[in-house]
Amino acid sequence: MENLFQIFYLFLCYSFLGWILEVVYSAIRKRKFINRGYLNGPLCSIYGISAMLISWVLQDLRGNWVFLYLGSIIFATIIEWTAGHMLERHGNGKWWDYSHLKGNLGGYICIRFSLLWGFLGTVVVMWGNDLLLIPYDLMPKLFARIVLIVLAVIVAIDALGSYAVIHKLQNMDVILEASDRIDEITNQFGHSVSGYIARRMEKAYPKRVGIKQKAEPTVFAEGCGFYKLFMLLVVGAFLGDIVETLYCFAFSGEWMSRSSLVWGQFSLVWGVAMCLATAMLYRYRDRSDGFLFLIGVLLGGAYEYFCSVLTETLFGTVFWDYSSYPLNLGGRINLLYCFFWGIAAVLWLKKVYPLLSGWIEKLPMKVGKILTWVLVVVLSVDILVTCAAMIRYQERKTNPAASDEIETFLDEMFSDEWMEQRYQNMKLVE
Repeated sequence: MENLFQIFYLFLCYSFLGWILEVVYSAIRKRKFINRGYLNGPLCSIYGISAMLISWVLQDLRGNWVFLYLGSIIFATIIEWTAGHMLERHGNGKWWDYSHLKGNLGGYICIRFSLLWGFLGTVVVMWGNDLLLIPYDLMPKLFARIVLIVLAVIVAIDALGSYAVIHKLQNMDVILEASDRIDEITNQFGHSVSGYIARRMEKAYPKRVGIKQKAEPTVFAEGCGFYKLFMLLVVGAFLGDIVETLYCFAFSGEWMSRSSLVWGQFSLVWGVAMCLATAMLYRYRDRSDGFLFLIGVLLGGAYEYFCSVLTETLFGTVFWDYSSYPLNLGGRINLLYCFFWGIAAVLWLKKVYPLLSGWIEKLPMKVGKILTWVLVVVLSVDILVTCAAMIRYQERKTNPAASDEIETFLDEMFSDEWMEQRYQNMKLVE
C-alpha cells in the first residue's frame, strides 16, 4: 500500500513538472500563458505515466546510462505515439502536431522531442525519483496519505469533467461545475484569464483536427476496431506458438512447449504483439518494407523487454534468458531476435494481415460477434487460471501445504512437474 501512495505521489510530481515544462515552452513560443494538458488542473498526465513506466521497466539499466537513454527514447516515444492516436480517436481530434518539424511520423512524434524525452527519462531514473521522495519521506505518513487521497479525488473529478466536455455530456452538472472551478484555480495560478474548459482546449490545441463520425459498419470487423483486433490476437497467439515450437525443434532437435497459457496452444506474447502492431501500424501498412522493419525492430524489442520485466515482477519468473546470446541487454532482449521482430512486422502487415483480415470480414455479423465474445470469455478464464497456477507454483517453494480448496485444486491440476514440463524455459528469480 505504501508503494502505491509513493507511485501516485511521483505521478503527481512528474505530471505537474511536465505541465510547467509545457507552459514555459508555450509561453516562450507564443508570449502568453496557455494551460496545456488534458486535465484542467496543473497536470500533464502523459508525463506522469511516462515517468512511472520508464522508472519501472528500465530500473535495471541504471548502471548503463547509454542504454538507459536509448531505452527512455524508445519507451517515451511509444507512449507519446500511442497517446496521440488514442486522443485523436477518443478525444475528437489531434491534440498536437509535429508535421512542420523534420523527422516526424504522422505528426505524432518527431526526432527532436524524442531525444528530449530520452534525456528526461534518464534524469528520472538516475536521480529524479530519489530526489522527489526526500520530501515525501519527511512528511508524517498519515498526513501524506490523507493529502494524496484528497488529491486523487480532485484528479478523478477533473478527469471526468474534461471527458464530459470533450464528449459533450450535458448530464454531469455537478462534475462540470467542480471541473470548471479547478480550471479557474489553475488559470489564476498561471496568471491567465481563460475560465472555461472547452475554450481552454481550443486555445491550447489550435491545430486539433476534428474526426468525422463513422457510419454504422455493414461488414463484421470492418477496418481496425475491437472485433478485428481481438480475432487477430487469438490467431496471432496460435500462430506464434506454432512458429516458436517449430523454430525450437529446428535448432534444438526436441519438441518444446512454447505456450503462455495452461490450456491451449497460445503464445500471448506473440498474440498481443500482433494485435498492438496492427493497431499502431495499420495506417502505415502501405509504407516501405524498410520502414516497417525498422519500426518492428524498435517496437518489438521494447515490447519483449517490457514483457520480461512484467512477468518477473508479477510471478517472480523468467520465461526466456538471452544472456548467452551476443549483443543482449540484461538477458531480456538480443539484437538477433529484435531483427526477427522487424521481419515479423513486415510479413504480418504485408502478407499475413491482409489475408487474415479478409477471412475475418467474411464471417456473418451475428456469428462473428458471438464467436468473439465466446473467445473473450474462454481466453479470460485461461489467463486467470494461468496466473493463479503461476502464483501457486512460486508459493509452493516456501509453503507447499495447500491452505484452501482453490490451492488444493491448483496443486492437483498444475503440479511442479506439470508446470516445469509446460514451461521448460521458466526459472524462478529472487
